Amino acid sequence: MEKYVLKNIKRPNQKFIEAFEQLDVSTVYEAQGKLGLMETGFIPVIQETLLVGPAVTVTCPAGDNLMIHAAVEVCKPGDVLVITTIGEFEAGMIGELIVTALIKKGVKGVIIDSGIRDAIQLRDMNFPVWCRAITSRGTTKNRGGWVNAPAACGGVSVHPGDLILADDDGVVVVKQEDLEQTLEASYKRLEKEQKTKEKIANGQISVDFYNLRPVLENEGVRYCETEEELLKY
Repeated sequence: MEKYVLKNIKRPNQKFIEAFEQLDVSTVYEAQGKLGLMETGFIPVIQETLLVGPAVTVTCPAGDNLMIHAAVEVCKPGDVLVITTIGEFEAGMIGELIVTALIKKGVKGVIIDSGIRDAIQLRDMNFPVWCRAITSRGTTKNRGGWVNAPAACGGVSVHPGDLILADDDGVVVVKQEDLEQTLEASYKRLEKEQKTKEKIANGQISVDFYNLRPVLENEGVRYCETEEELLKY
């Protein structure tokens, strides 16, 4: 496949970005039918942060960050840089200098399926990054790849312009064509959760309002009043 940098991509309407900024990763993931969640193992360098924005995708050979430098040029304010690698090699693919350039471009944050360096400086810069590792291991800058090509990051397919949400619970991807549907489903889920909170506040317990007693019975789970009664079985 020919290596390339695609300069212009379609991004979501700002109204969707603002709407999803009021949600969280778990709600959106559940609203999508448990789809779009990247694999576990991504470390939020800054905790208690919500990152929402359209993806600019970067695919690099493992241990080489040439294409990340190329991607800086095409980023626009509000973007989220999503970086993945071909092959497994955790190196410090980005650090203080690249992040300084990304901040200058108005990039909101980075999701990288590899390692980063300069963690203290990135925290001081208050720049959100989700990564696989923190390491001083260096990179080369001599191998080509792709910017704004469809990519696989954390086991999830990401297309340029897809919406990225990341928080302390993980990273989830919403396809551009699914934004409205997912937003509506997220609102419905929040309404359902609010009703559940009200039930709990009124003293109800989940085994009853989720109708879990028949499930426990079918699984052969017995309730015993005392240890003596338990030992009879």
